[in-house]
Amino acid sequence: MTGLIVDNFAGGGGASTGIEAALGRPIDYAINHDAEAIAMHRANHPQTHHLNSSVWDVNPRRLVAGRSVDLGWFSPDCTFHSKARGGKPFRDRNVARRRRGLAWLIPYWMQSVRPRVVMLENVEEFADWGPLLPDGKICPQRRGMTFRRWHRQIENLGYRIDMRELRACDYGAPTTRKRLFVIARCDGEEIVFPEATHGRSAQPMRTAAECIDWSIPCPSIFERNRPLAEATMRRVARGVMRYVVNDPRPFIVGGAAPFITEHANASNQRNMPAGEPLRTICANVKGGHFALVAAFLAKHYGGNEGPGWPLGSPISTITTVDHHALVQAFLVKFYGNERDGCRVDEPMHTVTTKDRFGLVTVHGEPYRIVDIGMRMLTPRELYRAQGFPESYIIDRGLMDDGGSVPLTKTAQVRMCGNSVAPAVAEALVRANLVQQSMRAAA
Repeated sequence: MTGLIVDNFAGGGGASTGIEAALGRPIDYAINHDAEAIAMHRANHPQTHHLNSSVWDVNPRRLVAGRSVDLGWFSPDCTFHSKARGGKPFRDRNVARRRRGLAWLIPYWMQSVRPRVVMLENVEEFADWGPLLPDGKICPQRRGMTFRRWHRQIENLGYRIDMRELRACDYGAPTTRKRLFVIARCDGEEIVFPEATHGRSAQPMRTAAECIDWSIPCPSIFERNRPLAEATMRRVARGVMRYVVNDPRPFIVGGAAPFITEHANASNQRNMPAGEPLRTICANVKGGHFALVAAFLAKHYGGNEGPGWPLGSPISTITTVDHHALVQAFLVKFYGNERDGCRVDEPMHTVTTKDRFGLVTVHGEPYRIVDIGMRMLTPRELYRAQGFPESYIIDRGLMDDGGSVPLTKTAQVRMCGNSVAPAVAEALVRANLVQQSMRAAA
């Protein structure tokens, strides 16, 4: 393959990383308006020509200068399509229309330089793209109308087009991130969506547990200077009951039974075991929305119990606060079918005849929960879950003059949440360009 490879909306470099892994060579051009994203991309893809510009300000004909384009990758902004907004109206209808309309860049490139293969990644709701009402809400009667018009225009330009929803965990990334992938090509070759490589009869799925640095302390939720919000405490309690107390085979690491709690928004608050792929990472402006919760365990002998131990090091000295009582008061109402927690400054709720509060059996041995810790996942852990290589530079970027610029935790998480899982990009490019080119050469 001698044609150019262009990554539009390149971000921090997820799609580029996957494309390069498939092709075995650097991509040629990366385009993005975000200076921090381009700086991270430049630090990790130094042989690529970077354009820190609006995609609409780039003239495709002038950029390629008569050369052929083998692949144009497009990952337009998904924020204004995503269901994660919860159906809220857009505050600025004109901004929403422009951002939702970024996919019109694709037929523009097709008309201008006719890439042999085009790939688009977006949220599943992209297929519902349609007109907005005057108040900024999506018009339910015309849902998908604009998408169908966009689809027809691509076909009218002589491209075959197909689409499918794919999960990153099915291709070797430790995240369940699901996205819609659209492939269009004008070279007469077949459009291929590769078979899953992980899960079911294939290789085992990778899990969140392998992404976590277990040496990082998990501070007690009971000794915080500022108490956790009540909703967070309820979520933690539900997770402890489901993944520790009532789980016949809890996931144990270094004397703790961990799980992960997610609180991306008010309507998306849930827990997940550490032994499964991490759920979708979002570009949360507060610097992340996944937290590791660890129930520290100590052998239960029926009398006074010693302290548990954290992830790889001794737990801090038990203070005058009785953690056993706190855990019992915190969890008691969750025994059975109750949904709400019990505050420690309220009368205890009815105690059942089975004394199981704060107890867990591991391989037939009884343990008591002596503390519960919680910490947010670090950016590096999130990048691991997204499938980036360990060597990927995330804490700094390179400017066009060669100078280094630090990247805040918020910027790092934003670019991770906005990124394409490299494993999926690699699988798609390998199936639709590399393998087909190899067959043609043979």
